[in-house]
Amino acid sequence: MPARLIRGTEIREQILEEISAEVAQIKRIYGIVPGLVTILVGKNPASISYVTMKVKTANRLGFREIQDNLPESVSQEDLLAHIQKYNQEDSIHGILVQLPLPHHIDEKKVINAIDPDKDVDGFHPINMGRLMIGGSEIKFPPCTPAGIREMIIRAGVETNGAEVVVVGRSTIVGKPIAIMMLQKERGGNATVTVVHTGTKDLASHCRRADILIVAAGVPGLVKPDWIKPGACVVDVGVNKVGEMISEKTGKKVAILKGDVDFDAAKEVAGWITPVPGGVGPMTITMLMKNTLNALKFKMGII
Repeated sequence: MPARLIRGTEIREQILEEISAEVAQIKRIYGIVPGLVTILVGKNPASISYVTMKVKTANRLGFREIQDNLPESVSQEDLLAHIQKYNQEDSIHGILVQLPLPHHIDEKKVINAIDPDKDVDGFHPINMGRLMIGGSEIKFPPCTPAGIREMIIRAGVETNGAEVVVVGRSTIVGKPIAIMMLQKERGGNATVTVVHTGTKDLASHCRRADILIVAAGVPGLVKPDWIKPGACVVDVGVNKVGEMISEKTGKKVAILKGDVDFDAAKEVAGWITPVPGGVGPMTITMLMKNTLNALKFKMGII
């Protein structure tokens, strides 16, 4: 029996509806809405597309959204001054600086300059520390890992006592999702192994997994015989492997593949995320949830 699909596009709509309702309620009772500023440096096409989606989603939810576009030549000092301005602005609850940044700007300094209580991307060292401690200390989990866990929960996959294998050790996905799955709370309490492309006998580790989360950035890395029958497979990989002409628009579009051999894996797994339409739509969704929570933390209602 083919695996059940965990569609991020569908779960995204459920969560956005929940956020929209809560924003409307807070506005009605307190007369305030979440404020989000997105700072874009330069004209990287992928970054522009991603920021455009963030702005569109924030506006849909009734947020106050500020799009701050800066030239690629902006100095690091000026960028840090922009961040400091928004750190001090009470009506702004979330600050996001779109990465990557030009080579002359130190990304770590930029991330560290954001007020941790407005760091809705969850990349500030303080928020990473809060994530490690867990429980009520967590404020803003990184968005992609938070989306992965939400998908697993809403798909009804049991995590309590489950064997979880995470393929990939990035700070953006691999490490934080491993920590989150370890936490003694809903959607966690699992036994977690982190592996990577340098791991000896990678396949044997994957075969143990009740939940296999793959974020290695290698198209088709995980083969069907690496997957435990009935396992939940979450494919975080989004790899461009070519181009084709869209039937709808007549324009060139990217051909995307995940880190898992999807067509073969879906015949073995119990649940699986597609690429595209799986994890990808969840990242912006969880950014919006973090921004709403930033307002709620400030108001003392969370």
